[in-house]
Amino acid sequence: MQISTRLLSSLLLLALVACDAAKQVTEATSVATSSSVPTTISAASMEKNGLRLTPFFDSPKFPTAQLRMSTPATGSTAPSGAVPFKYEITNFLLTKMSGGMHSEEMANSMKGQHIHNIVDNEPYTAHYETGFTKNVVDGQHVVLSFLSRSYHESLKHRGAYDLRLVTVGKTAPSTPTFDLKAPHLFYSRPKDVYTGKDTQKVMLDFYLVNTTIEPGGTQVRATINGNEFMLDQWAPYMMEGLPMGENTVKLELVDAGGKLIDGPFNSVTRSFSLQP
Repeated sequence: MQISTRLLSSLLLLALVACDAAKQVTEATSVATSSSVPTTISAASMEKNGLRLTPFFDSPKFPTAQLRMSTPATGSTAPSGAVPFKYEITNFLLTKMSGGMHSEEMANSMKGQHIHNIVDNEPYTAHYETGFTKNVVDGQHVVLSFLSRSYHESLKHRGAYDLRLVTVGKTAPSTPTFDLKAPHLFYSRPKDVYTGKDTQKVMLDFYLVNTTIEPGGTQVRATINGNEFMLDQWAPYMMEGLPMGENTVKLELVDAGGKLIDGPFNSVTRSFSLQP
């Protein structure tokens, strides 16, 4: 009986050890599995005639990045010709590659992060230093500047942009007044020509000032090659299914009833090209 008792105790001990080991393996597998699954914010796609738009929110974040234009100063008049622009930037490195998955799947500047400088909602110029000159015709101009990731996606928080009026040379007496506090829409991307793999996923990005967009409220109406999409989130949108050749994007800032909101730049149309 003594031998049987010892044998029974040994068997019970082995069973307990086996159960504990199995539990540890199960827990370890569970942790490994959960940690290997990326956490992403799901975003609903919109699709028409083979063209798909998908907002994305998983870009590298720079919540404390700040930009301020120091030159031209507010209220000053720059001489005609090449206007000097200077900026103060904190917590953001120009020329650094932004990283992240989107830097690999979309058009990405090999020069790194930069400033988008937009005069009167014309196509932006990209700048990789805090000081540069830019030819601007005489008159009063609206200048929007904002920080951009290397793949041209704008930083959208309040401190990441600067909007102001800039006077160059002589201005006409009848120059209309631009309301810096009114709702405004500015166009950023897409732009110019896309080739090779950059044609598969093209980013649509715009800039809003003094307004927000939301379901049931103010929205951006995007008409892409004749296909209308209502955008209710201020985010970059991935466009897929675009044809080779020339493509056209029209952006409009509209109210809850679909009526265009007054503003000199709240309706803009641009063309860009895709090439093999």
